[in-house]
Amino acid sequence: MTPSSDPVPAPRKKPFSMIRSFVAADFLTLGNGFCGGGSVLAAMQYLVTGESRWLVLAMALLPAALVFDFADGRVARWRRRSSALGADLDSLADVISFGLAPAALGFAVGLRGVFDVVILLYFVACGISRLARFNATADALSDESGKVKYFEGTPIPTSVLIVVLLAVLHFRGLLQGEVWLGAWHLGGAVLHPLTILYALSGSAMISTIHVPKI
Repeated sequence: MTPSSDPVPAPRKKPFSMIRSFVAADFLTLGNGFCGGGSVLAAMQYLVTGESRWLVLAMALLPAALVFDFADGRVARWRRRSSALGADLDSLADVISFGLAPAALGFAVGLRGVFDVVILLYFVACGISRLARFNATADALSDESGKVKYFEGTPIPTSVLIVVLLAVLHFRGLLQGEVWLGAWHLGGAVLHPLTILYALSGSAMISTIHVPKI
């Protein structure tokens, strides 16, 4: 009989290190999320204090988030390095900066009727769905080099256009007192026509129109 040998222990799986897995592009993505989260908090502070500077800060942080969002992809391609967390980080940051934050701004400037809130929540849900669809279909939309050829539905960062409009209205004094375009009273509930822009933006995100990717 041959002496039995002890079983060789399986090599221990190295634990995943989140921080060590980060690359330069991921820190830019976090900058995007930082700006979006900061915008939400600044909008809340504006509601508490009524001080215009907080509203201006909340608005200014979202174009800054757009710069970070643009830069992270460029840096990843320039350095030819991406992390396992990169795509998920990007989607989560985008939901905050271009979904939740613009909705919070709309609420802060006076879009607080029942129908307004329903539309703002619809807008956020559309943003989440848009990003989930992109993540699920990115491989199918990619060419031979792995680059995505086009977006299906408008990209969620296009919501910054609504923020720009809100900024223009604010500086022209059209958000103080009665919100620009007034309000409709429907069955005891209120809808501000301005909120319809959020409904259109959200619907465009989940549409099937093709937008070439630059």
